[in-house]
Amino acid sequence: MKLLEKVVLGAKTLKNAIVMAPMTRSRASIAGVVQDLTVLYYTQRASAGLIITEAINISEQATGSPFTPGLYNHEQIEAWKKVTASVHTKGGVIYAQLWHTGRVGHSVDKNGILPVAPSSIGIQGQQHYTSQGMKDYETPRELPNSEIKQIIKEYGQAAKNAVEAGFDGVELHAAFGYLPNQFLSESANKRNDEYGGSIANRNRFVLEVMQELVNVAGNEKVGIKLSPTIYYNNIENSDPQAQFKPLIEALNELPLAYVHLMNGMFPLDHLPHYQKNVMETFGRVSTHLVIANAGYTKESGEAELDKGIAKLISFGSPFVANPDLPERFVQNAELNQPDPATMYGGGEKGYTDYPSLEN
Repeated sequence: MKLLEKVVLGAKTLKNAIVMAPMTRSRASIAGVVQDLTVLYYTQRASAGLIITEAINISEQATGSPFTPGLYNHEQIEAWKKVTASVHTKGGVIYAQLWHTGRVGHSVDKNGILPVAPSSIGIQGQQHYTSQGMKDYETPRELPNSEIKQIIKEYGQAAKNAVEAGFDGVELHAAFGYLPNQFLSESANKRNDEYGGSIANRNRFVLEVMQELVNVAGNEKVGIKLSPTIYYNNIENSDPQAQFKPLIEALNELPLAYVHLMNGMFPLDHLPHYQKNVMETFGRVSTHLVIANAGYTKESGEAELDKGIAKLISFGSPFVANPDLPERFVQNAELNQPDPATMYGGGEKGYTDYPSLEN
């Protein structure tokens, strides 16, 4: 079974082709510090070939939701050291996913300060989870050029902090409608400067961030997550292939560890021009190792690896409920089902109390 075969990722040899996908769990303190339960949570899942953490805020401004972790101060870094050390003790490999939410946030959890974005365009038709319940999105403040440059440097500092915290690498969260994805989107980016107006300009922010991350973390220690055909959070493009193909081709010129691609996830009936097969359309463009994500089972993941485009498959909710997911694949054992009610926030229930085969 290809899912159980070793895979070389940069300087690391992964024990299998099974990746724990990044998943927000909202178990950090209000100050963005991960707790001892988080150490246990990731250690329980260290049999994955690669763990990619939940999204981690690169700065206070980057924070969009309460109880999500950060990596921008000493206390946060020290807390993550416990996670990486414990995972490494179990022979695991762990990357930190770096996060700036952009307009996907609300001022009630940002000390009254509005979220920021490439353009002053708010998200319509959705609400945001806040510490005061669900709220309509606000109109974000448009970032000036100088502040964009500052955020790029903050990504670099977060990568430096990740290295200090013991992570094996970092992943840029450039998917699912967060700040880098907002720059890539015609619907969210109406700028007419060097960061907007043309496809090349909309790609510029992501490429400059990736160069910064490589400069700090090193060659073959940086990945990126992209979602070319996901329109959640009001992200749309008139031609995703025209937008993302040049981006991936430009990423080919950087010494990256991987490109992590999300399948569509949502119905595309109202967007007939969107490509239905993400791996065929975009995965084949990448000369880097490809991780395929979203909606895979053991069987469909194995089938994806058989096609030869993706070398790793990342699993989300199956890893929530099955800390020993690789072993369950080995034994063809029944999977625990995740409890949606305990997915976000809370304590050990629905977090570290899912049974393994041993208990």
